[in-house]
Amino acid sequence: MRIIGDGFLARNLTEAFGDRFPDVTTIASGVSSTATTAVSEYDREARLLYEVLDACRLDGRRLLFLSTASFSLYGFTDDEVSETGPLRPPTAYGRHKLALESVVRSSGVEHLILRVSHAVGRHQRPHQLLPTLVRHVSEGEVTVHQGAHRDLLDVRDLAHAVGRLLEDGVHGEVVNVASGVPQSVDAVVTAIEERLGVTARRVHRPGPTAVTRASVERLRRLVPDFRTAIPDQDYLGALLDAYLPYYTAQPRDLAALPAR
Repeated sequence: MRIIGDGFLARNLTEAFGDRFPDVTTIASGVSSTATTAVSEYDREARLLYEVLDACRLDGRRLLFLSTASFSLYGFTDDEVSETGPLRPPTAYGRHKLALESVVRSSGVEHLILRVSHAVGRHQRPHQLLPTLVRHVSEGEVTVHQGAHRDLLDVRDLAHAVGRLLEDGVHGEVVNVASGVPQSVDAVVTAIEERLGVTARRVHRPGPTAVTRASVERLRRLVPDFRTAIPDQDYLGALLDAYLPYYTAQPRDLAALPAR
């Protein structure tokens, strides 16, 4: 697999696939934050996509395009939202991703579009949600927006889904890849405290219930064994048990931690 990028997802996909799927190009180098408003960042990602599509068309390669299953695309919903439902993205980031999906679909290049929720795992950047919460809890004070939820997805589950979809030759599809279990940020903080053996001072910011429910029905139809090993109610705990040692380790200790 040819992977464009060197960030969190790019490093994990490189470790997962190496030389597998040599005819696939994956773009894992896009706008880094859903809060980005800089036009230059969106232009950079768009130009990269156009260049990669040209190269894929010339060389007969498949494109794996990573989009988003977050609030930025789907908004906050009471019901699950599928890949085929009408969309009104509430942010510039979501509108940008939806526009790029349209470019991919109309390109004539064999492709697979994955809308990914909030992936977590090794190689995450310090500013991302889970490393930030762990750091703030460890420091003794954490800000929590009441009602806020995030669909946290183990990056290993993402890699499993990618592998199965590519092996089975799935193409021309848009597929949500999410845990299907949105977690309240308050519950995430509590679970972190329990595992670290500390109690942090919480600064609560009032707000309405804010949850995005991306349907994983299509994903489970295509990948029947997706996330079958861990019950929904245990998923958050399994994530933290897997990655807290990584988030709390000193840099010199990281090489000693197992990848799985």
